[in-house]
Amino acid sequence: MNHTEIFDRLWKMYAEQNPSVQKIFDLFTNEGEDVKNDHIAFRTFNDPRVGIDVLAKPILKAGYVHKGDYDFAEKKLNAKHYEHATDADAPRIFISELRLEEFSQDLQKTAKAAIGNIPLDILASDELIFSGQVFGKPSFTTYQSLREESEYAAWLYVYGFCANHFTVSINSLKTMPEICLVNKFLKQNGFHINDSGGEVKGSSEELLEQSSIKAEIIAVDFVEGPHPIPGCYYEFAKRYVDTDGKLYSGFIAKSADKIFESTDFYEK
Repeated sequence: MNHTEIFDRLWKMYAEQNPSVQKIFDLFTNEGEDVKNDHIAFRTFNDPRVGIDVLAKPILKAGYVHKGDYDFAEKKLNAKHYEHATDADAPRIFISELRLEEFSQDLQKTAKAAIGNIPLDILASDELIFSGQVFGKPSFTTYQSLREESEYAAWLYVYGFCANHFTVSINSLKTMPEICLVNKFLKQNGFHINDSGGEVKGSSEELLEQSSIKAEIIAVDFVEGPHPIPGCYYEFAKRYVDTDGKLYSGFIAKSADKIFESTDFYEK
């Protein structure tokens, strides 16, 4: 499977589950924009059965190479980002994993039990990144319990393996070349911006500015019945020219730390 096929498949899953992202995409195209994707992101646990290196297998086969490593001390995460070796226009891929050993025994037990429910044929294939909720039907009580320690763990327990966001490249936009204009456009169309750490994360001095909408509220079918919780979100990024004369291609950990909070629980 080449990288274009991978992204097409992931976008279909992402947009079907989160209708608001298709609405945003269409809003931009209706303005005459050619929407390009800056990057997508995945979440996982640092269990050797499902860790970053396991999720990365199909993208490495599709021509991606490892480019950067990140540490999120507060959220207890490791992360890596990947870029395509030959296609400069291919979106970046960002994969993070929760450091289970830094959490309670209860959280570790829940995560390992969930991973133990994944069918072995999926673990042995390249299908894990497309498998979504592969842990079995989630419990709302367990979701709430996980949230007390980690919103990241709670979200991952419910949604599993899928792109938790795609990212509009502001550099590709003609009518809205600044992040403040993008945020204004989104708010005018009824979307809520994640304002944790400010609506704009990063700066031109740091060579990367990012913003995101708060994740769409989705009615999830839990063991206890349906409950509305945040799903996936859409991000927006503007990159600036580095000292080598090329656009900065990495990520800023302190900004990404706040972007993660786009999926934190909230009520409309």
